[in-house]
Amino acid sequence: MNDLRAMQDVAVIAPHPDDEVLGCGGTMARLAAQGSRVYVVTVTRGQPPDFAPDAVEQVQAEALDAHRLLGVAESHFLDLPAARLDTVGQAQVNAALGGLLDRLAPDTLFLPFTGDIHHDHQIVFMAAMVWARPRHARSPARILAYETLSETNWFAPPATPPFLPTVFIDIADTLQLKLDAFAAYRSQTKIFPDERSPEAIEALARMRGATVYRPAAEAFAAVRLVL
Repeated sequence: MNDLRAMQDVAVIAPHPDDEVLGCGGTMARLAAQGSRVYVVTVTRGQPPDFAPDAVEQVQAEALDAHRLLGVAESHFLDLPAARLDTVGQAQVNAALGGLLDRLAPDTLFLPFTGDIHHDHQIVFMAAMVWARPRHARSPARILAYETLSETNWFAPPATPPFLPTVFIDIADTLQLKLDAFAAYRSQTKIFPDERSPEAIEALARMRGATVYRPAAEAFAAVRLVL
């Protein structure tokens, strides 16, 4: 796993806009720079009356700006209802996500962590894993779960699954791109000490990097690695 060149067609699955940047923005930029095709699949979209239409349009435009900064090849939006995926039904989420992944045929998946506090994250993780069942040679060889500030660490471990990273990807050269990409999400950026602030995002990257003696890193829980 110390060679990212095996990751050529990479799908980053985001329950909501900005999860992808928080979880693996630096890795996405590093992969794009080496020539990999990075696809972002945003599963949900805010729907009235829970979300104002102008705010929803704004955050989708921000997502596209962030993706351009990171070098994303394609951005896909499934437009399922945000914060209400449990009302759609798991089978419908499975079908929507699985149909798109069939077309993209990624060799690598980056997913939200199954232990995140947001139910949408749990449903999206399960839907991706249903698609990724190893039933043919084109099944993804690498599945990594990313951590999302204010989601992954806000549940109730050890009663719920704790995030225990086993893979660290050096983002020393792309940390600033990650921070710039999150800054593109102007509507989502918060003031420190909120976890979704630039300072907190950089602090986590520095801490994850120091864990493996690197200036900055993103951490992942390995779900499946076929070597």
